[in-house]
Amino acid sequence: MSTAQQTPVPVHSGTQTPAPVPRRPPGTAHRRTHPMWFIAPALAILGVFFFLPTLFNFVYAFTDWSSFKSDINAVGIENFTDLAADGTLFSALRITVVYAVLVAVFQNAFGFALAVLLERDTRLNRVVRVFFLIPVLMSALAVGYVFQALLKPDGSLNQLIEAVTRHPFQYAWLGDTTWTIVVVAVIHAWKWMGLSMLIYLAGLKTIPEDLLEAAHIDGASRWRAFWAIKSPLLAPAVTFNVATALLGSMNGFDIVQATTGGGPARTTEILNIFIYRTFGQGLFAQATTMSLVLFLLVALMAFPVIRFLRKREEIL
Repeated sequence: MSTAQQTPVPVHSGTQTPAPVPRRPPGTAHRRTHPMWFIAPALAILGVFFFLPTLFNFVYAFTDWSSFKSDINAVGIENFTDLAADGTLFSALRITVVYAVLVAVFQNAFGFALAVLLERDTRLNRVVRVFFLIPVLMSALAVGYVFQALLKPDGSLNQLIEAVTRHPFQYAWLGDTTWTIVVVAVIHAWKWMGLSMLIYLAGLKTIPEDLLEAAHIDGASRWRAFWAIKSPLLAPAVTFNVATALLGSMNGFDIVQATTGGGPARTTEILNIFIYRTFGQGLFAQATTMSLVLFLLVALMAFPVIRFLRKREEIL
């Protein structure tokens, strides 16, 4: 008489038993990732070429470092008081602020207008966008020298005006003590307006079409829909473009140096031109002091502007 083995039937309870975790075979190493190792080279380069010079900038600004003597001695705030008493530093600061504001206004106005005009994805618009991005890729010195040749009294621009009006026309576009800074700011804005255009185009492309269709259904015109819907939603793009234009122009050097060199009569001598000229004279401590002043000026202007534009984004 044979007995049949019966297989036990598992009893399912209300809770599900978790699946066993597979064990790693013995002898295999535990695999880990070290993301810090990937950013270590970038941090090392940033520390050597940015943080370390910035630290020495704060140190040498309070010394008498120059090319006329080998010893470096601490002088306290003497460099700051001398530059303030001279008055040239405040003139350079005023010119730098005016130049930065003009560049920010022109660059964003040109970039915004181009983005609106070239918003539609047609073949012609794509080609035109590429042409306006070419100056962004060009060297700033090359742009400055090209415009310097164009804007001479006997340059191509005056010759073109003579050909159109059929009257002799010779105007020193870069020799007027009143309007030269505006002309140089327009050149700076022309070089970078392609980047602003690209940012505004990206902002326009992220606006949902449903909002615009709902506005048109409600009877809003295209102009009304643009200012009531598109314009507020472009607030992040405005913040980025205004901040980058201000920071870039306050640290500008190439275009001003290539076009005017700080002239005429120092009316375009922004702070970086002043620092370059002072350093070339061997007054290293004074140049370092002015670079520290520029650093503080950028920080004092950039952070409040960015904070204001961020609050504007929240309101809109």
